[in-house]
Amino acid sequence: MSQQHSQSLELGIGDALIVIDVQNDFLKGGALPVPDGDRVIEPLNRYVAAFARHGLTVVATRDWHPPTHCSFREQGGSFPAHCVAGSTGARFPEQLHLPHQCPVVDKAVTADREDFSGFGADGLQVRLASNGIDRLFVGGLATEYCVLETVLDGLDRGYAVIVLVDAIAAMDRHPGDGARAIERMAAAGARFLSFDQLGL
Repeated sequence: MSQQHSQSLELGIGDALIVIDVQNDFLKGGALPVPDGDRVIEPLNRYVAAFARHGLTVVATRDWHPPTHCSFREQGGSFPAHCVAGSTGARFPEQLHLPHQCPVVDKAVTADREDFSGFGADGLQVRLASNGIDRLFVGGLATEYCVLETVLDGLDRGYAVIVLVDAIAAMDRHPGDGARAIERMAAAGARFLSFDQLGL
C-alpha cells in the first residue's frame, strides 16, 4: 500500500468497508443488546451507499453460534445465548441496507471457540486478499469486543485501518470499556473519522 493512499481520506481502489456484527440480538429487544446500538445503522447505510457508488468492496461479519457455544452462560460463559445460527436474532436487521449478494463472514461457528475478530475465520482474509484490499473502514458492534479485535487483527496483518466513529457503539458492561477500546485502537495505529470527513 502506498503511503499516499493510507493517508488520503478519498475512497479508492484497495478500500473495503467491514460491517461488524450488526445483528438483531445486538440491537434493541435482542438477547444481548448494545445500548444505543441501533444508532449505528443509519450511518452504516450511508457508508455502504458510498462504497457501492464507488464500486468498492463491502463485507459483513456476523456471529453464527451453535446452541452450545462456549460464550453462553449455560456453558459457563459470560453472555446470554445470542446469535444462534439460523435464528431471528442472528439475522441482519431489515433496516441495514447491505449490498445485494454482500459477502458475509461467519465467525465463532464452533462450540468450543470464541472469535471476536472478523479475522478469526479465514473467510475475511481470503476475501480481502482476493480483492486486493489494503485499507479497511470498520464500523459496527460492539466497540470493545468485535470491533476492537477486528481492528487490532487488521493492523497486525498490515492493513491501514480507519474506525468509523459515528458507526460504532459500545456495550460498556464495565463503565469506560468503549473509551478504553478506542484508546487501544489508536495506540495500535488506527485512524478515526466520521462520514462528513470523507467529503462525499
